[in-house]
Amino acid sequence: MSVDSTTARARPPSQPAGGCQRDQAYSSRSNRSYLRRRKISLTIPEPRDQRGNRRRRGSAGGRPAGFDKERYKKRDVVERATNRLKNFRPVATRYDKRAYIYLGTVTVAALVIWLRR
Repeated sequence: MSVDSTTARARPPSQPAGGCQRDQAYSSRSNRSYLRRRKISLTIPEPRDQRGNRRRRGSAGGRPAGFDKERYKKRDVVERATNRLKNFRPVATRYDKRAYIYLGTVTVAALVIWLRR
């Protein structure tokens, strides 16, 4: 049985397009090493206690984690916008059965947020 190349599905990309942007809860060494192994760029701030522990160990503590403040600010803007949208009950609970109706609900909520500014 042969597979026609025109109908075969492509494998999804192994790396997210914009990299990985997380908050401090995901800053463990194992998470960082997993992302590095998969060659995924990451923007995760290092908590103060981890920074202190790394410095205390000296050269054995490893290098400082890469962190781009501007990229993290953009992530924060998106997260805050999502939280504002979730303040609207129809958006948060998603009672709508159809996707296009839900999209309309999200659009109306975004317009209300924009007009209140």
